Amino acid sequence: MEEAINQIVTELEHHHNHHHNPQSQTPITQSTLQALQTLLDYTINKDDPLEMENLSDELSSKNLSLSTALLPPLTAAMDSGGPHHSLLASKVYLSLLLTKNFPVISLFNPVAFHSLLRTIRSSFKNSQVSGSSNNVGRKKKGGGRVKNRGKNVILGDDEDEREQPREFDIRVLFPVLERLHLVLGLIHLDRFPDCLKGLVQTMAAIPATALESCAGSGLSNYSKLCNLCAEILSELLKSEHGDKGVNAGEVLKSLSSSILLSKSQARTFGLSYVVNKMAVMAKGSDEIRKAMVNFPKYLIGKAPERAELRALAVESILEVVRCLEYEDQIAFSDYVVKMTRGKPQFRLLAVDLIYNLIMSLNNPLGHESSWGVKCLQVLLERCSDSTAGIRARAITNLAQLVGFLSANNENKTELMKIMGFGEDGGINDLLRKRCVDEKAAVRKSALVLISKLTALQGDGGGFDDMLLKIMGVACSDQLVSIRKAAISALSETFRKFDDENVTKEWLHSVPRLITDNETSIQEECENLFLELVLDRVSRAGSNVDDLSLSDGVLSLLKEICNGEVSPWVKKICTNLGKKKKLKPRIAVSLQNIIKKSESTWLTDSKPIEKWLAPPGAWFLLSEVSGFLLKAVDWEFLYHHWQLLDKHESSNTPIEEEDIESNSVDWAGDRVFLLQTISNVSVELPAEAAADLAHNLLKRIEDFSMHSMEVDAHVKALRTLCKRKAKDAQEADALVIKWVHQLLSKASKALQTYMTKNLENNKNNSLFTPPSGTRKGNRSSTTMSKLLAQATTAVYTVGSLVLVCPAADLKTIVPILHNVITSGVSDPKHKKSTEVLVSFKQTAPSLYIQAWVAMGKICLADGKLAKQYIPLFVQEMEKSDIASLRNNIVVMMTDLCVRYTALVDCYIPNITKCLRDPCELVRRQTFTLLCRLLQRDYVKWRGVVFLRFLLSLVDESEKIRQLADFLFGNILKVKAPLLAYNSFVEAIFVLNDCNAHTGQSNPLSSQKESRLFSIRGNDEKSRSQRMHIYVSLLKQMAPEHLLATFAKVCAEILASASDGMLKIEDVTSQSVLQDAFRVLSCKEIKIPTNKGSSTESSEMEEDVTENAIKGRVITQVVKKSLIQNTIPIFIELKRLLESKNSRLTGSLMECLRILLKDYKNEIEEMLVADKQLQKELIYDMQKYELQKARSTAAEAVDKGVNVNMQTSSKVSSAVAGVKAEATAKSVLRDVNQGAGTPSLSAMNVPKLKSSTGGAVKHKGRSSAVLESLRRRQSFDLDDES
Repeated sequence: MEEAINQIVTELEHHHNHHHNPQSQTPITQSTLQALQTLLDYTINKDDPLEMENLSDELSSKNLSLSTALLPPLTAAMDSGGPHHSLLASKVYLSLLLTKNFPVISLFNPVAFHSLLRTIRSSFKNSQVSGSSNNVGRKKKGGGRVKNRGKNVILGDDEDEREQPREFDIRVLFPVLERLHLVLGLIHLDRFPDCLKGLVQTMAAIPATALESCAGSGLSNYSKLCNLCAEILSELLKSEHGDKGVNAGEVLKSLSSSILLSKSQARTFGLSYVVNKMAVMAKGSDEIRKAMVNFPKYLIGKAPERAELRALAVESILEVVRCLEYEDQIAFSDYVVKMTRGKPQFRLLAVDLIYNLIMSLNNPLGHESSWGVKCLQVLLERCSDSTAGIRARAITNLAQLVGFLSANNENKTELMKIMGFGEDGGINDLLRKRCVDEKAAVRKSALVLISKLTALQGDGGGFDDMLLKIMGVACSDQLVSIRKAAISALSETFRKFDDENVTKEWLHSVPRLITDNETSIQEECENLFLELVLDRVSRAGSNVDDLSLSDGVLSLLKEICNGEVSPWVKKICTNLGKKKKLKPRIAVSLQNIIKKSESTWLTDSKPIEKWLAPPGAWFLLSEVSGFLLKAVDWEFLYHHWQLLDKHESSNTPIEEEDIESNSVDWAGDRVFLLQTISNVSVELPAEAAADLAHNLLKRIEDFSMHSMEVDAHVKALRTLCKRKAKDAQEADALVIKWVHQLLSKASKALQTYMTKNLENNKNNSLFTPPSGTRKGNRSSTTMSKLLAQATTAVYTVGSLVLVCPAADLKTIVPILHNVITSGVSDPKHKKSTEVLVSFKQTAPSLYIQAWVAMGKICLADGKLAKQYIPLFVQEMEKSDIASLRNNIVVMMTDLCVRYTALVDCYIPNITKCLRDPCELVRRQTFTLLCRLLQRDYVKWRGVVFLRFLLSLVDESEKIRQLADFLFGNILKVKAPLLAYNSFVEAIFVLNDCNAHTGQSNPLSSQKESRLFSIRGNDEKSRSQRMHIYVSLLKQMAPEHLLATFAKVCAEILASASDGMLKIEDVTSQSVLQDAFRVLSCKEIKIPTNKGSSTESSEMEEDVTENAIKGRVITQVVKKSLIQNTIPIFIELKRLLESKNSRLTGSLMECLRILLKDYKNEIEEMLVADKQLQKELIYDMQKYELQKARSTAAEAVDKGVNVNMQTSSKVSSAVAGVKAEATAKSVLRDVNQGAGTPSLSAMNVPKLKSSTGGAVKHKGRSSAVLESLRRRQSFDLDDES
């Protein structure tokens, strides 16, 4: 030890003699530090201070003290920069403080203590640098010379260490921290607040900075390091180190940065220390408790705005709140409630906190406290927040809370009360608004909330039919995510409610999405139909012995065969069958349901002739039987075939009354039964198949069936022939044979009726038989039978042509031609004795079927199609029979697929049916043309697109929904530039203005243009046109919106200012007014993302990218306004003012809205013309003042109280109007000679003399007052 002591004394003496300036102090060498540490370890471990006393004695002999001689070089060593050297110096310093009988007060120095803290903090940074230096050294492999190697440096050994840094071991830090913890028991830092603050910050930062250093040393070392930091922080929270509340606040503040980090071990350490250590201390200390109570509020103020980090902050806040006392938790919930009325970032954070508070704390809706009720109420308020991101988040959180709380029956009643089910302004009203919100995220959240509310709706709340319709409409939303959410919400409702309205809405909304462009939606649609329809039917009819048909299953089957649902059901069943997802039990269950219905009918002793199977059962069986051949029992089919056939044979030929009654349902069942038989015909026995074919042919030959049965019989007969024939050639020969046989009999039946009808008409033209005679009744009955037979025969001809296009039609075509041209005289054959028979008046059903049959024939014969297509178009435009117009539209679209070139020139004629007076014709035309357009048989050119626009404002809600889906989904993907290219032209066409073409329309075109325009300046016409414009603008990308803005200014406003668009013309005025409304609407504005990043993060957008894009677009908008818009507006304003046009107000309103966001840039925009700038600002101020005065005048006239806080201009205008009205009333009274009221009747203060008495003038002449009352009349400016 003597050698070590001598070495220490020698070096300390050297430092004392050569370094008198503390700032130029050199650090003590590492060897001396090691010797000193050895001496200190011996003293502490042996508890023998003798050696240290010897060191003090040696220093005293040199006139040196330990504190003055050792502390400066030791501090310099801690600040030297090398991690090992600095930490060794720190360890020595702390060991000195722990040595017994040593002057701790003289050795403890705040400067040295701060150097110790810097050493600890920098050791992690130096470890990272040393690691990278080692990598570089390994790359160099010792190559290259080291600079200044030859220079003489005092610390030679340390220089070598710095030149070749060794990897830092985190375990070197453990002894330092352990000694530091022990030192805090000896030294109280209450007198050194800076030291205490620095130590707290250092200990709080170590877990975050040590992550990389401990990556290779294992988790145990990191855990030990964190435990040492926690022990030191806990030591600082003792009363010896000062006020516990202040110190606890400092600790929490320092830990907050780690707690708000992304998920890491440092965040875990911070939360664990606060929750596990400080929460326990808070129970015994009110000061620490207050700090803990305020800590969540502090974290709220520091919470980041990014969605991921904000979610972690909320999680951290909730961890802290959970460890608080119940009273403190309630107080915090009240604080969160107040946050919902703060800034947007705090409102959003409060919405998340409310959700987590209710989910985490016990009994949120209990009777002891109403904190949960308050939270739910403010959450409902935030569902209508002005910021879309907050609205969406609030609704989403509310949906999750509803699902969580409704699991407890005790909470359901309270929850329904809070939600306000069945009340005005309740949850149903809220959802109606949010489901049609302008922001997609809000609509999606609202749909999720509806799906969660189904549990409550069934418990007495009553499901709102309007919500059902809104969900159904949302299934056709433009966005895929919204459609998926709507499908999920509506399906969840259907899954839980066995209600007829729910069933109907689901079947009308979800199955149609089988044709959606998104494959995932198609698959979801198939799976849901399989689960909610087919499986439900399978369960209902699976048990034959105990089969009970509920109203839900029966209504489900009935709605399936609805004409609007059945096409989608067919496609879904086909897709499921191809994917082999159809199970045999569905076919078995449907057969059981039909059997059960029949047995129930017979049990009630009702006649079997009047029995009908449950509606939809035969239809669904016919669709699934094609993929489940062996699951259908032939005996079952044969029994019901015989039953229906016997029922039909017992009836007389079909009459009109029967058609309108159960015979239609019976015929439908027979059609689906025949389709089922056709599907399973491969499995039929040969003999049974032959008998069935013979029966079918016989029934077709009679021409006595309902038209809806004919196709089924013909197709079934063809299927039987093809499947039972030996080969295809034999099958074709059999088909042609019976087709010709049927065509021959059909032509005979038609000729018989026409001949008989002609004879009757000739006889009637000569004499009129007496009415009521037996002969006349027989004749009438015979003609009605012949007409029914001829009508069915004509329909059969069309069915036969489709089955066998190669059939010989030479005999039937002339007969059909005579029918469709009946009543039209031929100028080539003028005979006075010829009697023209118009089947359109005498036999409209035959007349319509003849057109349909001729259309089917034209599909098979191109030459005939070329001849008859113009005739079809003519009849379509002139016919007054809606069903015939509808059939011809169907024929023309089919012909367009087959003969595109022939029909293409008649597409504008077909589009006229979009304005047909019959809704069915309009909807059919819309649907069929959409299919042609989607398949590119028709192009979006010419008038087609412009005529489709009017479907957006059609009287029919269903057509409007179809149009919204077309423009929002199909066209947005298929033709994204269509709305942009046709926008300006649409403004002219909708207003029936031809100024853009430069020529007037002929009389024939004027009728068409007015048919497809919305002329007029009334509110309804303006709103309809504006709805169309907005629908188009919503389909445009931001760059197209900007280009549309420029096009409207250049092609409409500039044309008006140049005189090309006549302002005196009524239609031109409407065009200009529409242009102003379009330019000022919010849909054409470019989104600049001026809002907070909170909202954009909720909309799943990249904040940085959108912010940059928004700034670029804003600059483009400013430049466009400078270069184009402002000059055009100014020139047009001068023109309108010179003509005293009523459009000046619309122009100023538009200009005011455009420049509202750029008031500060007006000077920059008009920098070249200061006078013009002043005039424009003056005109805008004048216009706003006039508008405020008019608003105020209306309010005063109506006696409406105006909120003075809304607008200072309006409030001042109201005051001015009231004052002016008062003044005018006084003047009006004077002019009319009314007496001035006495002072006693007026509410005025009384004047008193200096002596206190009232001033009285009794001697004043009454004549003077009378003369004042009878003054000369004043002229009022606007006296009426």
